[in-house]
Amino acid sequence: MGPHVISSTFLSYLCFAFVFSVVHVHASNGWLNAHATFYGANQSPSTLGGACGYDDTFHAGFGVNTAAVSTMLFRDGEVCGACYQLMCDYRADPKWCLISRSVTVTATNFCPPNNHGGWCDPPYHHFDMSMPAFLRIARQGNEGIVPVLYRRVACKRRGGVRFTLKGQSNFNMVMVSNVGGSGDVKGVWIRGSRSGAWLPMHRNWGANWQSSADLRNQRLSFKITLVDGKTLLFLNVVPSTWTFGQTFSSKTQFF
Repeated sequence: MGPHVISSTFLSYLCFAFVFSVVHVHASNGWLNAHATFYGANQSPSTLGGACGYDDTFHAGFGVNTAAVSTMLFRDGEVCGACYQLMCDYRADPKWCLISRSVTVTATNFCPPNNHGGWCDPPYHHFDMSMPAFLRIARQGNEGIVPVLYRRVACKRRGGVRFTLKGQSNFNMVMVSNVGGSGDVKGVWIRGSRSGAWLPMHRNWGANWQSSADLRNQRLSFKITLVDGKTLLFLNVVPSTWTFGQTFSSKTQFF
């Protein structure tokens, strides 16, 4: 069987400035303090790929539970694909928080600072969540902001890592998605079937990686290293008949 071919934005958020002289982000049993809002109610969650470059979060393997994260968490796009478990801090806000509820979201977008004391400004830790994810932990009708507790968790994905081929001629750009394990990619290498050498790719933006090699009409293999140091090889995951715009799913996954 050959590789399986899969057919082939952050909206303004409600953030009001609550200015504190000191921001406390402390850990308790591995949980950290943050705050959360949600994307516009009329926006399709599938389009919330934004600054990470995921055109469709369902196509990327992430589903509806996604979030844009603030500057302190985004790390210039390195966090794209990482997973966080969030629960509303019921003790701090019993009116709007649902007790003992949690949701795991994937970071797929950037919540930009407005430099006027907004919640996405440094040094705040903030999640601007899709509405379905937000309503898993907070009550319907809350149009503002809630305190949350969060922690990094391993990403559990269905199927293998996916590679979407973009670019043209000698400019190859590959979007890497549906990554399990820590989820956040540190480095990517590409190898054509006629070249033999692993060529380092460079992060173009978000989950998109680029190289200047012309690898058309070659089988493609990839090597990926995550931020936690785990490395996997994806050999001949793309056939020599590939064209730009196609997505190929591997049979290999990080756990």
